[in-house]
Amino acid sequence: MYIRRILVAVAILIALGMGGFSYFVYDVLLTPNTSFEENQVNIYIKSDANYPEVYRQLKPFLKSPEKFDRVALQKKYISNVRPGRFILEKDMSNNDIISVLRSGNTPVHIIFNNQDRLTELAGRIAEQIEADSTELIKAMTDSLFLAENNFNQETVLNMYIPNKYEFYWNTSAEQFRKRMLTEYNRFWNENRLVKAEKIGLSPTEVQNLAAIVQKETSQVEERERVAGVYMNRINKNWKLEADPTVIYALKNRGLNYDTTTIKRVLYKDLEIESPYNTYLHEGIPPGPIAMPDISSIDAVLNYENHDYFFFVADPKNPGYHMFAKTYAQHNRNKQHYIKWLRKMSINR
Repeated sequence: MYIRRILVAVAILIALGMGGFSYFVYDVLLTPNTSFEENQVNIYIKSDANYPEVYRQLKPFLKSPEKFDRVALQKKYISNVRPGRFILEKDMSNNDIISVLRSGNTPVHIIFNNQDRLTELAGRIAEQIEADSTELIKAMTDSLFLAENNFNQETVLNMYIPNKYEFYWNTSAEQFRKRMLTEYNRFWNENRLVKAEKIGLSPTEVQNLAAIVQKETSQVEERERVAGVYMNRINKNWKLEADPTVIYALKNRGLNYDTTTIKRVLYKDLEIESPYNTYLHEGIPPGPIAMPDISSIDAVLNYENHDYFFFVADPKNPGYHMFAKTYAQHNRNKQHYIKWLRKMSINR
């Protein structure tokens, strides 16, 4: 009888223990513990973050931070914090949250275009990954890296082909730079290299010319024709005489690049001394005056074969241009444009 009582007592204790454990599993591990109403929230954990920092970051999104803390301790997450972007879903349990934080680093999509200066590009990228703009500029302008990969301070922007890319949020500046070099080499595939060689330009020259084409026209369907004008001038050993290069030179000379808008190039501007002034210097400028997008680069590689040597903005068709084969015809077109400028009181 005494032994039976002992066995019953042990059984009751085991049952209570199992019940307690089951309650712990349900209440602490498996019960939903999120406090946000959205379907998802993003948590960004820095590369040098420790558990107390992560805990403080998560706390506003948890119904019971204390229960999460218990699970994190039990599952040894507190000593195994991992950086990255993690997506928490509504009504996740503590167990689910820990699983995500351990292995759910979710990539982000980085998009950039029209960042015409390296500083602008660094600022844009810093908005999308962990690396800050100072770290990015330092990596992008590293002279040893540039020399090893046939770039310099004037051509470095060409390495960054504008597009949409997938990265982990905790990508470092050096990792970003390395990936962009890979994408650059992938972009300049055999097909594009053959086309560049066929038209007598290097990839760098193609991109530098594409930057001018892009600044000349925002109309993608017109870019091959504009590129054809410049290629006709190159093939005739003419100066490019591209107004956007003069504007670039003016802004480099001291005008505020971000806030100054120049709609009209004056005759006195054509005399500004700069290697980018294509009214003074022959050939393609030493670097890009902007970040050309893929359509502009391909427009140069596939430029339209025609007899046009001149073009000017078309007042009757905003955004487009009037093209001319002769200087006399160009002057007539130009008069229409000048008349429109005066009518609109555009002096600069």
